[in-house]
Amino acid sequence: MADVHKVRFYPVGNGDTSQIELSGGRRILFDYCHRQNSDDDDSPQIDLKSRLTNELSANNRNYFDVVAFTHADEDHICGSTDYFELQHADKYQGDGRIKIRQLWVPAAMLLEEATNEQQSDEFVLLRQEARYRLLEGKDILVFSKPKVLVDWLTPKLKERGELPSARDHLFIDAGTLVPGFSLATDGVEFFCHSPFIKHCDEGDTIRNRAALIFNVRFMAAGATYDFLQVGDAEWDVLEDIVRTTHAHKNGDRLNWNLYNLPHHCSYQALSDEKGDKETMPKPLVKELLHQGQADAYMVSSSRPITDVKEAYEQTQPPHIQARKAYERSLHEIGGRKLLVTMEEPNGLHPEPLEFEISAGGVSRVRSKSSGAKVITSVVAPRAG
Repeated sequence: MADVHKVRFYPVGNGDTSQIELSGGRRILFDYCHRQNSDDDDSPQIDLKSRLTNELSANNRNYFDVVAFTHADEDHICGSTDYFELQHADKYQGDGRIKIRQLWVPAAMLLEEATNEQQSDEFVLLRQEARYRLLEGKDILVFSKPKVLVDWLTPKLKERGELPSARDHLFIDAGTLVPGFSLATDGVEFFCHSPFIKHCDEGDTIRNRAALIFNVRFMAAGATYDFLQVGDAEWDVLEDIVRTTHAHKNGDRLNWNLYNLPHHCSYQALSDEKGDKETMPKPLVKELLHQGQADAYMVSSSRPITDVKEAYEQTQPPHIQARKAYERSLHEIGGRKLLVTMEEPNGLHPEPLEFEISAGGVSRVRSKSSGAKVITSVVAPRAG
């Protein structure tokens, strides 16, 4: 069977949900954002719950192989505790809930503190789920192992009669490959760029700084292609990643054919200054953008980004100044296009953006009204 992997981005407003569907059938979901009003016929946001469930059902599934929450902000977890089966309590099981075979979370999600009034909040429920799976020693990977988490875990393992090192195999460090996937057997590997330990060990944990960031490398017909899956990182975190990756001689892990823009096309992923007309990226962020390959794509998981006078004064993302900076970078590397999830094919009825990775390269796939798929472009292959 030909190697054809898929990457799909869902139109959920200023929020994130994307899915990798491997040629062998395994599915990896990054984040989940189903807002209440997406059930309304008048809302342009997709009914994510129904869409994902229907996709799984069509493939005789009631589970994802991996669900990765990049961080615990609402626009990355909204509705997740109503949708997924959680192992830590019976009331979150059954009733058609979708199972998570393996949960991926940054260490920060296990460490967040909550007030009494927040105990039913989704980030607290996901924290409980992650802690439960870690203590049980199964169905979870935790990214980064800061001392504060070790200090929490060690006495709990002692109560269970286990050694402090009993869960070491469930922690993944930045700069390493995630176990369980390989180019040889799955046609994919996940290289963890972030979080670094310092993101959780230097005082208060900031979700965006401690978010998951991956280089996802696909193989198809002997050639490899790279997808940068980025959480809501700001420019200084990205510069840290570039600096550290080069220091460890892993510079090829900064390459990309497909780039998930951080934080809904916020200028803060480029610089600390928005700019009047266009954001000027910091030097190492610019270097990262220039590691895009010919015919590469960028995707902004966000509301439409319009070039009108009012947009230049907008405080919250997406920022038109950032879009202009990204589009300039795409032009400089010979890239294809920056696509916005809530704009395609139009702002009234957006549909998921889908890409195929195959022998021909990275291709955007569009569906005509008839349902027939049309491949619109191809990225030249790179030898594996």
